[in-house]
Amino acid sequence: MKPRLTHIALHVEKLEECVQFYQQYCQLQVIHRRQSRHTEVIWMTECGREQEFVLVLLKGGREQYPRADDFSHLGFAVESKHAVDAIAEEARQQGQLVWPAVQESFPVGYYCGLKDPNGNYVEFSYGQPLGPGAEEVLGDGG
Repeated sequence: MKPRLTHIALHVEKLEECVQFYQQYCQLQVIHRRQSRHTEVIWMTECGREQEFVLVLLKGGREQYPRADDFSHLGFAVESKHAVDAIAEEARQQGQLVWPAVQESFPVGYYCGLKDPNGNYVEFSYGQPLGPGAEEVLGDGG
């Protein structure tokens, strides 16, 4: 069997605030929570993808302060440009918007970027060649 990406694990300083952020903006749900010998561990995922991919949050990290030219991020596809705009506006009002919504050429699509409570960047996009809107950039053949 070839390797398959199943999770990303992030150490975070503000564990509960990050859980709330990923529930609010990404609609992730907590599917596992435990106290290990070393730290508290929370698994979050999209409904229906519990056995495919999880975001693991580990208590005890440091707040991140990415440089302005650092585009490291987690990427989430949404169902429309309107959804990107709505997320960007909500984040702007809460002081979490770092990249205003913008249309870029293929394969980037329409996107905005937020900063989670630990300082990690999170992108919301529409029209990339993976996720909703892919058919617009790839044609009906996928």
